[in-house]
Amino acid sequence: MIRWRDPRAPLTAAAAAGAAGFVAVLVAGGPARGVAGAIAGVLAAVLAAVSLLTALSRLADDRALATGARWMGGGALVWAAGVVLRPIAESASFALSFADLALLVGTVLMGGGALIASGRTLPGRVVLRLVTDAYLCAASLFLIGWVLALRHVYHQSDPATFTFTMLPPMISLLVTCAAIPSVVRSRGTAWPLGPAGLGVLLTTTMAGTADAVARLTETGQPVWSAVPAPVAFLLLAAAPWAQRPRDPEAVARPAAPVVGALLAFVPLGLVAVGTITLIVHLAGGRQVTPVTGVVVLAGSAVLLLLVRLTVVAGVNSRLRRLVALADRQLRELAESTGDVVMLVDYEGVVREIGPGVEATYGYCPEEIVGGTIFDYIHPEDVPGIQAALGAMSLDDEGADPGACMIACRVRAADGTWRPTESVATCNVGGEELLLVTTRDVSDEEALRNQVAHLTFHDGVTGLPNRAYFEERTREVLSGRTGHVAVIFLDLDGFTSVNDSVGHASGDYLLGQAARRLRGAVRPDDTLARWGGDEFAVLVETGGEAQLAVDLAERLLRAVSQEPFRVADRDVALTASVGVAFAEDDMPAGDLIRNADVAMARAKELGGRRVEVFAAQMHADVVRRLELAADLQRALIEHQFAIEYQPVVDLATSRVTAVEALVRWCRGSGYVPPEEFLGPAEDTGLIVPLSEWILRESCREVAAWRASSWDIGLSVNLSARQITAPRFVETVEEALAESGLPASALTLEVIEEMLVEDAEETIRRLSELRALGVRLAIDDFGTGYASLAFLRQLPVDMIKIDPSFVSGLGRDDTLSLLTRTIVRLGHDLGLIVVAEGIERPEQLELLREMGCTRGQGFLVARPMAARGVDSLMRTSLTV
Repeated sequence: MIRWRDPRAPLTAAAAAGAAGFVAVLVAGGPARGVAGAIAGVLAAVLAAVSLLTALSRLADDRALATGARWMGGGALVWAAGVVLRPIAESASFALSFADLALLVGTVLMGGGALIASGRTLPGRVVLRLVTDAYLCAASLFLIGWVLALRHVYHQSDPATFTFTMLPPMISLLVTCAAIPSVVRSRGTAWPLGPAGLGVLLTTTMAGTADAVARLTETGQPVWSAVPAPVAFLLLAAAPWAQRPRDPEAVARPAAPVVGALLAFVPLGLVAVGTITLIVHLAGGRQVTPVTGVVVLAGSAVLLLLVRLTVVAGVNSRLRRLVALADRQLRELAESTGDVVMLVDYEGVVREIGPGVEATYGYCPEEIVGGTIFDYIHPEDVPGIQAALGAMSLDDEGADPGACMIACRVRAADGTWRPTESVATCNVGGEELLLVTTRDVSDEEALRNQVAHLTFHDGVTGLPNRAYFEERTREVLSGRTGHVAVIFLDLDGFTSVNDSVGHASGDYLLGQAARRLRGAVRPDDTLARWGGDEFAVLVETGGEAQLAVDLAERLLRAVSQEPFRVADRDVALTASVGVAFAEDDMPAGDLIRNADVAMARAKELGGRRVEVFAAQMHADVVRRLELAADLQRALIEHQFAIEYQPVVDLATSRVTAVEALVRWCRGSGYVPPEEFLGPAEDTGLIVPLSEWILRESCREVAAWRASSWDIGLSVNLSARQITAPRFVETVEEALAESGLPASALTLEVIEEMLVEDAEETIRRLSELRALGVRLAIDDFGTGYASLAFLRQLPVDMIKIDPSFVSGLGRDDTLSLLTRTIVRLGHDLGLIVVAEGIERPEQLELLREMGCTRGQGFLVARPMAARGVDSLMRTSLTV
């Protein structure tokens, strides 16, 4: 039992069997030869039709191929039907039977299928040209065939019979000639279906012509005419199964120029061959009959040639007009944009130039034409342009390098050199000329220079900016031969200038400062604005390092020697200056960082000074950064604790209040407050830390007061805490959450807080005083606050700084100052608290002066909350 696995196998087997039987009959010869050829053609055509229609599902992804296969399959069936009906039609008396019509329709359908399978979209103008070329080819071939053979057949039959008998094969020839160009131009996208269909058209046309001649001459059909058609149909049957998927890029790719030229030449070549054949025939003294038919055929061909030439002439005329219009529009467009358009040869001679040259460069076109462009180009740019023109000239193979961009400087009529950008295009109008469009880019060049300047310069002071300074520092360090130093300068108190007179006036002051600093530095030094109110100077000192320090001193004097005049007022500023020297193989970033660290150190020490970088400064900065990170982690991990130092009545030794002091347990030991409170203030962590101290201490003291102990609480405030957005609300919430009365809470501020941003500080403290909270000035006598603040701010208490108390009994001046502060407090009705009592004689003198309260190690040391609990249970005195 045989099982077919390939759907094409039955078709292939049938084709092979049919072909074998067909060849056997042909070899046998005799009357059966014509019948055998017809049967073979029918079987092959039916097989092709079945194969094409069966393969439609395989070709469904390509609509053109599927439709073409459907048309060719239908055409094959109709053609086969015509062959089958031929014996019946031969009994009729008509020269053109319905069998011939079936053959003709089948041929037309197969030709249409081949056209569709090629996948080409044909506009009406192209269709007209295809029909014209097909007619010329068919007429020429018929004329050649007439002269060589058909004229003898014509003489053996009557004209009507000859005409109707030869009409179907001639129409098939016309269809074949019409299909050939589209199939060839498809460039393999319809392979092998398109060429197979074209082969069927050629072979059926040959077979039809041979059959028509045999019928007219009443001779048998030649063997060769019966073989090609069945073979072509068998190839067509196999074609859809070998069809490759169409490549979309191949569809969009046009045919090769040689193929297009050859296809356009074929009709004219056949017309020429036909004409020569006819002339040679007539030259031999032979006549052409019938004359009318030949004249009509030749006249129609000539007429179509004239029509085609007329169309071609019209198209060429239209293309010339379009080229002229495009050229004019291109020049108008270029001139409307300010470009100068010119035609020059490869030697640089100007053949033609537009009127834009007068408006752009001030030259009349007449004085430019005939001269060379090199007369107007900067001498330094001439060699490069000559090389570019030489490269653009055609090489030995005639290749065209296209266009190139040329940048050069052109001399205007006023003598100035203007930067230009030009585009040169080769082979204008088929001549050895260059089309050059030139644009004046002076404005663009100026804009680019301005952008480059702004990229590396400061817009306020006009000095180089940070990016330029960093790059310049790297450049100098990479090739240094002596000492190199960087100086950083920061204007002390500049922030208050912006706050008081505005940022515009602040920028004006920065401009004045930049001018002063520029006058103090040497010509070879690089002065830059680093950012904000900071300036940087790069100094190459050669072998004398002291030059950098002297320059730093001059810069400090330049800023501080006289006030700045801003907004109709004098503003006195000082500066903090840091100097750092480069070491071997030191990166530029490290040198700049060291100068910045030294400047920060000078500012920490009060400003108006010069500090030279030392390695310890960087270590201190790193330590402070590490400390800030540890502070943040300590807040999250609750590493802080609160100790309370009692405040006693000096007359009775009774505890009246406690002061909350924060302690940081870091690892196995405590970090001194003076080491971490400063970094906490700088980083802003003092705000959440102070809020925690306030809430926790309020909760503890409220619990003690609930045990019938009338005790107050003192908490120190920081500058950042007072300026925090919800400072007053935070204090109010802490009191509400703990239940502590507002009168039991005393908030302490130092005198410096009253001087810096005094108006805002006094306003917020006044809001706290309105809540009932008491206020105290801590470390009184050490700051800059005047007595006017005691009148503006409703203070309840002043606390004498330990530096005054430490001198009691030893320093008469300090004793006098302490007595004065106590008397001042009494006169103003304030509670006076002495801090830092450590010796008995200090305590006695304070009692003698009339100081009412005190605290210190002699009175009571700071203790944890449980120590205060123990003190409360044992005694209320210390």
